[in-house]
Amino acid sequence: MAVGGGVEAAVERLVGLLLEHRVTLATAESLTGGMVGAILTDVPGVSAVYRGGVVVYATDLKAKLAGVPEELLAAVGPVHADTAAALASGVRERLEADYGLATTGVAGPDPQAGVEAGTVYVAAAGPGSVQVRKLQLSGDRAAVRRGSVQAVLELGAELVAEELD
Repeated sequence: MAVGGGVEAAVERLVGLLLEHRVTLATAESLTGGMVGAILTDVPGVSAVYRGGVVVYATDLKAKLAGVPEELLAAVGPVHADTAAALASGVRERLEADYGLATTGVAGPDPQAGVEAGTVYVAAAGPGSVQVRKLQLSGDRAAVRRGSVQAVLELGAELVAEELD
């Protein structure tokens, strides 16, 4: 996968912070389908800090693999700020990492369960806090997915820097 300048800068910053502070990361991905993990594992030396990830494309797997409460999924659905926060926290806990990142949203081209295409939530969870960012991205599926990857890597770097720098 070709990595653009924004994604490259974001992954370099995040991995640099993780290595500097000797903390670990895990990922839970829905609409990005493993792209975050793929980009992270392109970085030499990342094995010292990246624990792994889960691709939880199906809603039931968000609960089974990433620990999102089934009641939450029933109440708000898979594309929601609270779901993103639970994904990041759940993968952090289940994969025994210091930080967790998560992506969930609708890549398009059509709406899903009343949620417009391009609506994405990215989340980062750490020992001290959980942050969620709502995105409204434009473009085709590939553009929405790329934008989601960049946004979650940037959010992760911001949280690690905020908590540890």
